[in-house]
Amino acid sequence: MFGLYGLAKILIFFGLALVVLGVLLLFLPKIPWLGRLPGDVIFRRGNLTIYFPWVTCLIISIFLTLLFALFRK
Repeated sequence: MFGLYGLAKILIFFGLALVVLGVLLLFLPKIPWLGRLPGDVIFRRGNLTIYFPWVTCLIISIFLTLLFALFRK
């Protein structure tokens, strides 16, 4: 199925993806505006809080789409 070369490429890719994910998890809480943008939905009723960062998800999606389109070419 995969040769040794193909397996090495897959392992390197997953290793780099884990490093990027780790760096994101380290630094995302330090960005004060992330998750608190106008348009993010918060429902509070008694002890129940439902939070959906609608605008934050949209901005991250647009950023990632542009980033991947840049690296595709």
